Amino acid sequence: MSWTQAEVRELKAGRYVNIDGEPCKITSISTSKPGKHGEAKARIEAVGVFDGQKRSFVHPVKHKVQIPMIDKRSAQVISIEGNEVQLMDLETYETFHLPLPEEFKDSLEEGKEILYLVAMGKMKITRA
Repeated sequence: MSWTQAEVRELKAGRYVNIDGEPCKITSISTSKPGKHGEAKARIEAVGVFDGQKRSFVHPVKHKVQIPMIDKRSAQVISIEGNEVQLMDLETYETFHLPLPEEFKDSLEEGKEILYLVAMGKMKITRA
């Protein structure tokens, strides 16, 4: 299991939440007051970590949602092959391939350390 549970009222902007099975970073949260027979609801807007899509949902503040376990790690660039980068994790010494993001094409070079994140079985380069 690569996620935990939390109530909607515990969420804050800048943290992560699972929406439709995709880990997303919360951009804004707005809550409404409870009605005569209802309960307060929260509207959460977020951006997908891996696909960049905007997502939102509305739930009562007592509703439980999934919080993905985000693991931020560092790796060393072994080689750059076209649009793919071969990396070695600096903790486990495991090697793997990741797609080369457009924003890091000029700044990546062999031997350089980068940061990447792992969530829900997916990986992405976050900082070079």
